[in-house]
This record gives sequence, C-alpha cells and structure tokens, in this order.
Amino acid sequence: MNIRMQVLQICPLAMLLTAGLHAAAPCESLASMNLSGGAITRAESVAANGLTIPAGRGGEAVSNLPAFCRVAATLKPSADSEIKMELWMPASGWNGKFEANGNGGWTGSISPATLAAGLRRGYATAMSDLGHEGGSASFALGHPEKLTDFGYRAAHEMTLASKAIIANYYGQSSKLSYWNGCSAGGRSALMEAQRYPTDFDGIIAGSPGLDWTGRALQAVWIAQASHKDDASYIPPAKFSLIHEAVLQACDAKDGVKDGVLEDPTRCGFDPKELECKGADGPSCLTSAQVETARTIYSPVLNSRTKQAIFPGFERGSEAGWATMAGPQIFGIGSDLFKFVVFQNPNWDYKTFDFDSDLERTEKAAGSVLNAADANLQKFVDHGGKLIQYHGWSDPQIAPGSSVRYYKRVLDTMGMKVQNSYRLFMVPGMAHCGGGDGTSNFDMLAALEQWKEQGKAPDQIAASRVRDGKVDRTRPLCPYPQAAKYKGTGSTDDAANFVCAAP
Repeated sequence: MNIRMQVLQICPLAMLLTAGLHAAAPCESLASMNLSGGAITRAESVAANGLTIPAGRGGEAVSNLPAFCRVAATLKPSADSEIKMELWMPASGWNGKFEANGNGGWTGSISPATLAAGLRRGYATAMSDLGHEGGSASFALGHPEKLTDFGYRAAHEMTLASKAIIANYYGQSSKLSYWNGCSAGGRSALMEAQRYPTDFDGIIAGSPGLDWTGRALQAVWIAQASHKDDASYIPPAKFSLIHEAVLQACDAKDGVKDGVLEDPTRCGFDPKELECKGADGPSCLTSAQVETARTIYSPVLNSRTKQAIFPGFERGSEAGWATMAGPQIFGIGSDLFKFVVFQNPNWDYKTFDFDSDLERTEKAAGSVLNAADANLQKFVDHGGKLIQYHGWSDPQIAPGSSVRYYKRVLDTMGMKVQNSYRLFMVPGMAHCGGGDGTSNFDMLAALEQWKEQGKAPDQIAASRVRDGKVDRTRPLCPYPQAAKYKGTGSTDDAANFVCAAP
C-alpha cells in the first residue's frame, strides 16, 4: 500500500528560500498531517544540544546534536502491520538530501546513534523498526504480514513516508535519496534496488545478508558438524591456532607479510596440516576437529545432489568462528527455522535434513527474505548508483555470497553495469567492521561523489585504527582488483599500493 500525504500549502516566497536557510513549516505543525494507513505520533523541535541519550542496550551514546525536527510515525500497510519509524530533519543547514538507514539481524529497533550520524552530515535521516520490536524472529510466528514488512515492505513504506514529510517540512522535495545499511540493512539495500528501483538514487549495501535462507542453512551446517559428537567440537582456544597457521601458509602470497590475506581465495590451507601426531593437545587438531574445520571452509551442500547452496567461510576468518561454531547454534540462523520454516519454537537443528528440508526452507522464506534478483536494469535506468562491500574475514555472512551475487549481475547485465554497480571486498575485515584489516572508510562520501560529481570509485581510502590511532592505510579496490604493493616504502601507507587485477 502506498502512503499518500496531504502536503501543506507553501507560500511562493517560502518556495524560493533555499532549504539550507530554514524550514518552510514549523516542526510541530507536522503532527496534523494526514497519513493514509498510518499516523504521526510525534513532531517536536529539538534545540541544539537538546537531546542526550546515554549508551545502553548495545547502542552508542548520543549528544551534541544540532537543532532538528524529530518526527515519529506508525505505518500500517496491512491489517497486521505496525511499522514504527523516526525521521530527523535539520532545522537549518539541510543539505537537500535524504538518507535512509538499515537494521541488523532480526533486530527491530531505531538507533539514535545512526540517525545522529546522518543528521550531523546535514541529511534528513530516517530509520524504522521493520515492523516489530526485539532481536528475535518470534514476531513472525503466525504473522506472515509482519514477515513481509521485515522482508521488504517496511523499508519502502518508511521511504515513501519520509519523502512526503520532508517535502511538507521544507517546502520542497529532497533532491537526492540514499540508502545506507549493513548486514540485514545491506539485504534491505538490495531489496530496494531490486523491488523499488526508483526509491533511491544511491545505495550502500554493506556485508549484505542477501541470501537470508542460505546463511541460516550454513548455521545449521556448521552446528551439525561442530556438535556431531564431542570429538568434533573445536574449543574456541584453537581458533587462533588455525588462524596463525593460515597466515603462516598464505600471508605472503600477496607480496606483503602483514597479517592480512588480500585475497583469501588464493589460499589453499588444509587444516589437516595441524592434525595431531599423537594425543590431543592445545597446539594441534584431532582428526574429527580437522573435518569440522574443513566443513566450515566448505560450501553448504545438498546432501543428495551435492550441489553447492551457500559458500563457506574464507581462510582468515578463524578469529570469529565462535559466531557459528560456538557451543550453541547461531541464533539468527536458527530463528528462521523455529519461527518461519517449521513454526515450532522448540525445533532442534539436529533434525534438519539437507535433502528433504531444503525445498521447504526456500518455499517458506526465500521469496520474502532473499534479495536474489540479479536484474538491476530498472535501478540503472533510474540513474542509480550501488556500492556493495563485504569483509573477506566475515565470520557471520560468508563473503562469497557477495561475490557470487556480483558475478550473477554481471552475467545478467554485462560489464557495462560497472558504470552503476561496484563491489569492494575488504581484506581482513570481519562483519560490517573490525578485524585486522583497514575497516574504516566512508562509503557514503564515495557514493555521493559517484552520483553527484560523476566520479566513479576506482578506489576508496581505508584505514585501520588501533589504540585510538591510525596505524595503517590502504586503498580498497573494486572487485576483482586488489591492492598491490609497489615494492618500496612502508606497507602501512596507502600511497605505496595500486589497485590491480589479479
């Protein structure tokens, strides 16, 4: 259901005022706007430094904000929908643009820190709870409309509402709209490009859970292998043992020994090299543990056809294996089966059959949750620009899923799509950040330059911060290129690297 709003009449003089000077309508007047299928629940002016939110519930503290108009709304595109959203709009200094933000995991929440970041950059910025509260998929049990909201509808409805409110407040529409999200927010990003290609002019899809069912299947795949029996479980203390062995075998393959694999697909390290010669010990793997490690690296397979369903994790990701190979199954993955596929909160992952249950999984969730369409032609025709990025050491969403999707898009649309869509693989980066690589970068600035100035991102500056200081810089390169050392100068200085084909 599209959201239609009655826009306040703006006098001709106000229409001539630039958005950066002041708003065209008082913030509080927005409370009277008529939302078809929804309602504005808050519209209040917040003075400069007038909002302070302490850190808590995993969120960052928020303070020192410029003056802004804070609007909250509840959207109901279906009888069982209740999508809560917030839109923060600068009272002055608006850059004329709109930024929508994504969520993570199954999380239904609005992050003040995320909205604050956009506000400080001059954006009118919005976020929704995707139609539910909490970090579990329990909301979906018996509520298919809420699952649809989470899958793709909430992001779209929030976007329509935000654009209408912005036009009402400023007296003019936003000149450009951007989506910025990682993980589940990266999945929403690709859903927008595929399902609603005219919603955004630019999209950032970070570490996207684009194959939501595939990642859940991988959670079961690894949990079954890790807990096949007591002997198969790899104690977390041994993850660093495997990681160091990987670096010893492959770190120098890219020409620089720096604790990071520039392209882990070139590393063929076999965990069997660590197999114990005698009894089990902290510096070796038992034969059963070797097989578990191999399973973590290997793609998820259909047990009958042996067809690869979802890629395995890459060499170099071992430091984060506790995410999937810990004492319990990865919760984001198991929730899909408990509350969507089998609709049984007591479902046991050990009962999953990689032959008979695959079709059931795809039928129950694939069309709603997977951003699988490789035809982005309508988004490209709209003039859209899409930057996708993914950490090579991601231990939560296998980076090969991004590579696979990128290749499918190129196969579908041809190499010319690179004028509108580029993928950046980040060496050493974990899930949406962190890790040993240069995981600090400004993708939004790169997207702005691409869309607004026509400057394609041939490389993106990235840095690594340790103990509060930058200790390494590198260029991020559009896939399949990678940063190559020139042969002289510090290997911690981006100036000594170029982007080159493998």
